[in-house]
Amino acid sequence: MELIDMHCDTISALLHGDRKQSLVRNSLCVDIEGMHKAGTWIQFFACFVDAFKFQKKPSFDISPMAWEDAWQEVLQLLEQLRKEESQDLQLIGNCTDAEKNRETDRVCALATVEEGGVLNEKMGRLEELYERRVRLLTLTWNYENCLGYPNSDDTEIMKRGLKPFGMEVIERMNELGMLIDVSHLSDGGFWDCIQKSKVPIVASHSNARTLCDHPRNLSDDMLRALAKKGGVAGLNLYPAFLKEDSQVTVADIARHAKYMIHVAGEDVVAIGTDFDGFESTVREGYLSHIREMERVWEACRKEGITERQLDKICWQNAWRVMQEVLRP
Repeated sequence: MELIDMHCDTISALLHGDRKQSLVRNSLCVDIEGMHKAGTWIQFFACFVDAFKFQKKPSFDISPMAWEDAWQEVLQLLEQLRKEESQDLQLIGNCTDAEKNRETDRVCALATVEEGGVLNEKMGRLEELYERRVRLLTLTWNYENCLGYPNSDDTEIMKRGLKPFGMEVIERMNELGMLIDVSHLSDGGFWDCIQKSKVPIVASHSNARTLCDHPRNLSDDMLRALAKKGGVAGLNLYPAFLKEDSQVTVADIARHAKYMIHVAGEDVVAIGTDFDGFESTVREGYLSHIREMERVWEACRKEGITERQLDKICWQNAWRVMQEVLRP
């Protein structure tokens, strides 16, 4: 089974952890050996930054200087990913590069940035990210930024849409050929992206809100709109986004997949593990490493998901969107 995983935070974890570790060998959830075992063809590596840690005072109204520091960390993360290139892993910038590696054991790495606030109202930074082979931007994380507003338990915040600069960024990302990622975005921002973007958008790591009532997940209407737009939602393995109690198993991942197919069709579901973006605790019946992904596929089969649908979930749906959005 081939795999395209649209989100992991392993590069950020490596930068802030034991500097002796790498993708070749580490104590995290994603490494070269594990990706080979999972059949990984393309792994999206998020360059994630939490701008709050750069704040000089404890406020979620992130200061311009904190955003500048966060930008510098993104550049460090991109350099970290570039250094990981080897005979086992290549940083790609388009689908042609990916196809060249398909018949080899070399994993394709696609760079993403998780926190659009690092643009800090400077469009030139988007251009720079593109030049550095970043091909997906998650517009917000958990704070308001220059593009828009995050997902929130506050219904008023959730209603807010993109800011004027956010609208400009959507337009420029369409022109460049970059994937627009609405995971972490407010509902209002999601609908703005649906209306503004001329190409499919993605929710790289989000589940079904009906099954798990968390603002990070997508409502039925959002899933249908995403599918109508030609986009995808990557199944997120974080237990808190799967079930509203701690007793999560791989069956809950399959349950979300089946439900999303039922609501929005088999072309909308992809994979966005979020590995190394949450604390991985070994619990009976759940996952601790990407090498265990076969257990997810088996759970999907038990839910009645067909082999055709499983191929779409594992890689075909994500690949279709990449082909539609990314430049050759």
